[in-house]
Amino acid sequence: MGLLENVNDKIAQSRTEMMTSLSELISVPSVVSDAKGDMPFGENVHRAFKFMLEMGEDAGFETYNAGNHGGHIDFRGNADGIVGIVGHLDVVPEGDGWDMEPYGGEIKDGYVHGRGATDDKGPVIASFYAMKTLRECGYVPSRTIRLILGLDEETDWKGMDYYLAHVDSVPDMGFTPDADFPAIHGEMGIMVFDIVKKFDAFGGKGLELSSLKGGTAANSVADLARAVLHDSSGAGYDKIKDIVEDFRKERNDDIKCRKIGKSLEIVIRGISAHGATPEQGKNAVSVMMDLLGRVNFANESVNDLIGFYNDHIGYDLHGERIGCGISDSRSGRLVFNVGMMEADRKTAKITVNVRYPVTADDEQVYEGIMGVLDEYDLGIVKGKTQEPIYIPADDPLIKTLMDVYRRHAGDVGSEPVVIGGGTYARAMDNTVAFGARFPGEPELAHQSNERISGDDMVKLAQIYAEAVYRLSEMER
Repeated sequence: MGLLENVNDKIAQSRTEMMTSLSELISVPSVVSDAKGDMPFGENVHRAFKFMLEMGEDAGFETYNAGNHGGHIDFRGNADGIVGIVGHLDVVPEGDGWDMEPYGGEIKDGYVHGRGATDDKGPVIASFYAMKTLRECGYVPSRTIRLILGLDEETDWKGMDYYLAHVDSVPDMGFTPDADFPAIHGEMGIMVFDIVKKFDAFGGKGLELSSLKGGTAANSVADLARAVLHDSSGAGYDKIKDIVEDFRKERNDDIKCRKIGKSLEIVIRGISAHGATPEQGKNAVSVMMDLLGRVNFANESVNDLIGFYNDHIGYDLHGERIGCGISDSRSGRLVFNVGMMEADRKTAKITVNVRYPVTADDEQVYEGIMGVLDEYDLGIVKGKTQEPIYIPADDPLIKTLMDVYRRHAGDVGSEPVVIGGGTYARAMDNTVAFGARFPGEPELAHQSNERISGDDMVKLAQIYAEAVYRLSEMER
């Protein structure tokens, strides 16, 4: 029996061990938080990082810690060069709607449940066991195989920037197990910006929008929105309740409306999804703005903002109504997602996450929307932009990964694809996303009830073991 056959058998035998390791890692709620002492991304992210480094050391690998900003686990080769597996240990906030404890790491019905199971803790654990099993089966790589541990992929990537600035060498090639199969040979550009509005001063009487808050992250579909309306007389609340009830029946949405003191609270629950695939969710902010468009506020500048949202954003996921509906043949249509919104009596802020085609740039997007924003006297605060990446399908890296995937998945007709998601493949040259979601499986990243099966854990580890073996031995 050859090396890879031995590796595959041993990985299958490690199914329970892999699931247990993932369960322990999920139990650490590693959402990035404020720095604490020498822990730049908070105590929980640091705990997850230390967990992986200790696993690496216990398995006999060399580890590196870049000042607690990130690090790696090395399976040393006997020649020059590095094959990288680039994962991350931070997770998005858990959100609402879970049937199980989001950080319980419960193993049930053949699945490990919890935030990070698919994005990206499960794939990181599978990658680690791929390396570990290769080593236990006696393999000595040519190029070093390096599992890089990112700590703030879901936020600002400052940790990855710090790590790359301090590490002695970077991979010659590699992949990140943080997207879909088959091989991802392109990623659309990503930009985040805020659309801002300062409301006209208002000292009169009538219905006011006291506050509105929705969403928890720019790169997720807002799954909850809450608005508080206030009228000093309270005379119109019964009419508003009727409007809410009619709207709820019309759309069949999860909407609650109740009086709190002298105010009226409206809560809408949507469905979370990744910001790259908003069509898989239901945006609670957009539903809320649709509802509020049926209510007349005393401050006309509030009505203007709501009218702008419903006319130029609404349920449009491709930016066409706001002027940035661009597309290309490689990556398709631009993706437009409202991740968060906040408003009070004085100001409003709409946080937008855009994925634009690989042949475009962020200035095309800004130029497209400014005409509409100017019409409504709206401002824009530009955030971070990540430029698109693209590697031709006939590149040796892509061809190798595609061959490994096709053999293991039996998916001989698949071709490399371009995605709207943003991964650490952007952080270093000659690196692409490769898995971990298989075609036909539901997208659970950034959603409630995130989970991964033990069968998929085994399959992932087997695919990644062969991938790093093939890349390590690839002719120079």
